[in-house]
Amino acid sequence: MRIQKVTFSSKAIRMMYQESFPPNERMSFPLMVAMSKLWNTGFLSFYDGDIPCRLIYLAHNGKLVFIMFLAVQETLRSKGYGSAILKDVGKNYPGKKIIVSVESCDALSPDLALREKRKAFYRKNGFKDTGHRMKLSGVEQEILIYNGVFDKSEFRLFFVLYSNGTVWPKIWRNEMEKNI
Repeated sequence: MRIQKVTFSSKAIRMMYQESFPPNERMSFPLMVAMSKLWNTGFLSFYDGDIPCRLIYLAHNGKLVFIMFLAVQETLRSKGYGSAILKDVGKNYPGKKIIVSVESCDALSPDLALREKRKAFYRKNGFKDTGHRMKLSGVEQEILIYNGVFDKSEFRLFFVLYSNGTVWPKIWRNEMEKNI
């Protein structure tokens, strides 16, 4: 397995990213590449031989890691590639809380089966429901955590610091969640 930093010329990775996330949830690819030059941001691609098979875009500071985007080439899904990425993140950031967000799994969601599958993937890999939601780019998302207890103030501060005060996500406790 070969790991590379994503560059502006990573056409196969750009295509995988665009195919994996709807336009309203994506960041600008050039912006992501530019941000990955900062000390606290990673944008990595993984190759199996010469085949680009997965990508991850994450940010970290203090005690938190936030995985913003994780994708596996569609034809290679359910073969352990995504789980391997999450295992690597845990190994590379020991002791840090790792947070992901997934589209909310409300009963009336148009693509509920797909959303539940994504959430089940993270849960299978040790992530726990926090009972919190947030709204980013107009999309309501559930927040999941690995290795710790979710702290709304800590996560909001993470965004403020990471974005130099330009992103203040709305974060709230979902009163409908049970057993949290």
